[in-house]
Amino acid sequence: MHSSTQTPVETAARAVKLFRNGANQAVRIPKEFELPGTQALMHREGNRLVLELVPDRPKKGTAAALLAALESMKDWEPVTEEFPDVDAGLLALDDIDLGDDDK
Repeated sequence: MHSSTQTPVETAARAVKLFRNGANQAVRIPKEFELPGTQALMHREGNRLVLELVPDRPKKGTAAALLAALESMKDWEPVTEEFPDVDAGLLALDDIDLGDDDK
């Protein structure tokens, strides 16, 4: 299986057989055409079926997942609305004495 960082290599066309898998038509993908990962998108262009790799999402809670989330947010517009005053109408808080260790 190829690593997801490899660039695609052009491969000569190869004849394959179509078969039925239950109600679906299927084709085995020869080794030289394998895609890394577990998901792909398929669309039709005239008489062609095109498969495009969908990169696997990094595991939640990893640095790679954080990086992917930050990357997806890079084009977001900044929030310009004012943050609501969540303390409006509440009594003032009492000061808490945690003790003074210098005494």
